[in-house]
Amino acid sequence: MNARSRWLLISVGLGVLLNPLNSSMISVAIARLQHVYQLDYTDVSWVIFSFYIASAVAQPVMGKASDLFGRRKIFLIGLVVAFVTSLLAPLSPSFGWLIVYRVVQSIGTSMMVAVGMAIVRIHITEKQATALSVMSIFLSGAAAIGPFIGGVLIHWWDWQAIFLVNIPFVVASFLLAWRTIPKDNPPTSVARDMSIRKWFDLIDASGILLFTVGLVALLIGLLSAKSSGHVSFGHIFLGMIGLVLLAAFVRHELKTTSPFIPLRTFAKYPAMTWVNVEFMLVNVLFYSLFFGLPSYLQMVRNVSEFHTGILMLSLGLCSLVASPIAGRWIDKSGPRPALITSAILMTFGSVWLVTLNQNSPVISVCLALAAFGISNGLNNVGMQAALFISSPKEIIGVASGIFNTSRYLGTILSSLLISIVMGDKFSAEGLRVLGIILTVIALSLVFMSRRRRE
Repeated sequence: MNARSRWLLISVGLGVLLNPLNSSMISVAIARLQHVYQLDYTDVSWVIFSFYIASAVAQPVMGKASDLFGRRKIFLIGLVVAFVTSLLAPLSPSFGWLIVYRVVQSIGTSMMVAVGMAIVRIHITEKQATALSVMSIFLSGAAAIGPFIGGVLIHWWDWQAIFLVNIPFVVASFLLAWRTIPKDNPPTSVARDMSIRKWFDLIDASGILLFTVGLVALLIGLLSAKSSGHVSFGHIFLGMIGLVLLAAFVRHELKTTSPFIPLRTFAKYPAMTWVNVEFMLVNVLFYSLFFGLPSYLQMVRNVSEFHTGILMLSLGLCSLVASPIAGRWIDKSGPRPALITSAILMTFGSVWLVTLNQNSPVISVCLALAAFGISNGLNNVGMQAALFISSPKEIIGVASGIFNTSRYLGTILSSLLISIVMGDKFSAEGLRVLGIILTVIALSLVFMSRRRRE
């Protein structure tokens, strides 16, 4: 790999890591944001919901946009958007404005994720597998150390620092990308002559609108009922609107020629469908711990942000160490043994949460974190391998898009689960209930993994 390729890889990697970094740093800031804005967890959880809903929509849309407007252009615009929101978010006059900036930040960072891998694949032709593995390290490494970085920043400064820390990454990525990413080829005549209406049809703007509004309405209906402590007609009405819009979304996706989420593919390839269901459940488990445990440590056990970040580092390090080992294991034995082991580890970690109480040593949470960290490393490789086995080669691009959507849906559901279980404030009893629910989900994954056919 020549020097120019290495610098291109670094420039893209510094941009791509911003999405997982910002989605993970926030886990340590939840308790602080609750205190600053005087909100319960249910309300503050929208700082998580908003980011993942926007990412789920923006990444496939920006992938299609890059074909029309150019990958280099989309990447650089994403960096500008990330820079502006990183400056404005710390100045948010209210929590509502913070949510707005998080949504815009998610869109900006999703621009880079959507085209980063494609830029590397197209412009780095020698040692391409090595280059793509380095990109994976940027993505997984940023997610792994995000809570640690967030904890250190909040300890030494305040929650605003988790936005300002993006600026040096953005500036370095922009300067390097401007010099190293080759200019885009002129758009084809088809792309150049495409009207706004045709482009909206291409990205399935109607489907995106139905999906986003329906999901947000349903979440608001459920969370408002939980927050207020009773179910009113307004909560039911809003939830029903969400369900109706999501039903309309399903009907629309089955009929449209260019669906946002190609639901017909699920019916055609049931094995691939089950992989996505399992992957969604895996992410419900992982992110319930990822977002729930830091708030429990800070609000119930009075652990500082700094020490919470250090404890959470065991989760990321175990995941990073397990991933390459999982790759060699899966190459030799297939994904089934690794996925069964992963499900058993998550069951152990979930049961361990149930055993924790006010007198348990804080360091004992590292057992649950290690179990989930190793299982995450196994799942990152194992689920991807299972997807490749279950998906026909001619639709692997579509299958990968659906796979990422399953990840985001699992993350959104995990935050919803925490909000419903914990309600106004975190408690040891709430963590115990959460652990019981996660144990049931983990046991179902053990069953599903054992029934898997290679």
